[in-house]
Amino acid sequence: MQIQVLKSKIHRVKVTGADLNYIGSITIDENLLDASNIIEGEKVSIVNINNGERFETYAIKGERNSGEITLNGPAARKVQKDDIIIIISYATLEFEEAKTFKPWIIFPNENDNSLT
Repeated sequence: MQIQVLKSKIHRVKVTGADLNYIGSITIDENLLDASNIIEGEKVSIVNINNGERFETYAIKGERNSGEITLNGPAARKVQKDDIIIIISYATLEFEEAKTFKPWIIFPNENDNSLT
């Protein structure tokens, strides 16, 4: 049996932009991607603390050390600049493996999205 478990979590980062005219996705500072073990193109769930919106998209690399968190395309309608969001990805694991799996969870500084 396989189950889905938390793989990666970027807990409480500030949205720095929303670009409705972009094709789609969420742009994330490359430092945050590395620290959370999320790769470019990976499916992520977004939870908006400010308005309760929950939606899915995929990650793309932003400039390293920029603090960028930009929602692109239709997802831009679900956030506003300066909203606080949580970014989550999941993995499908065998049940026994899932019992001992440890996710990557990071807690950036939500004022500037740095890893301080």
